[in-house]
Amino acid sequence: MKPPDHRCLIVDDSTAFCVAARGVLEAAGMTVVGTASTLATAIESARSSRPDLILVDIDLGGESGFDVVEALHDDDPRFTMILVSTHDEEDFADMVESSSAVGFLPKFELSADRILGIVARERNGA
Repeated sequence: MKPPDHRCLIVDDSTAFCVAARGVLEAAGMTVVGTASTLATAIESARSSRPDLILVDIDLGGESGFDVVEALHDDDPRFTMILVSTHDEEDFADMVESSSAVGFLPKFELSADRILGIVARERNGA
């Protein structure tokens, strides 16, 4: 499935993951508008690049991805965000559900199709 031209921001403190995710998403036709590794740089990058989608790692070293999601949502509630992690979804299910993110995606399952599926489910109210 060829995704529409989604503009994506990746918020993760792992350079290796950012490089890998960029490759996967761009190979599928998405545009990665930038990367950020902290709450402050995430807000700055989101304001300047106006992405359609923001992937946020749950564990950002000294910061929480949940805090980043809420700060981004407070800054602009139109941001669509998906939390990502190497941890199992069950470890954070309640926190993901109560967050402003539209869903969760394990890092090892990252693909444009999975992202678009999560966004479509959210838009369809499922």
